[in-house]
Amino acid sequence: MFCTKNGTALSAGNVRRDFRKVVKKAGLAETEWTPKEMRHSFVSLLSDSGVPIEHISRPVGHANTVVTETVCRSQIRPVLGEGATAMDGIFGKALEA
Repeated sequence: MFCTKNGTALSAGNVRRDFRKVVKKAGLAETEWTPKEMRHSFVSLLSDSGVPIEHISRPVGHANTVVTETVCRSQIRPVLGEGATAMDGIFGKALEA
C-alpha cells in the first residue's frame, strides 16, 4: 500500500514515523494519533453524516460491510451527547453552588 520512491514496500515502522511527521505538521499530538485511529474516524464521521455503510466500506478496502460496521465504526454523536449531558450536570451543579 505504501511505497518508497523506488517502488519497494515501506516497513510498518517507516509508515508510522512518516505518519507522525504529517500529524505533527497538522498541529495534532503525534503520540495520540495512529493510521488506524484516522481510518476509524473516517468511517465514523462518514457514517454519522448519513453516508450508507456500503459506500463507506469500499474506500477503506473492506469486501463487505461487516467489518466496517462492527470494527471500524464508532458512533461519535451518542458519545459526544452523553459526554455533553454529563458535563452540563457537573458544571450546572458547580454554578448553582
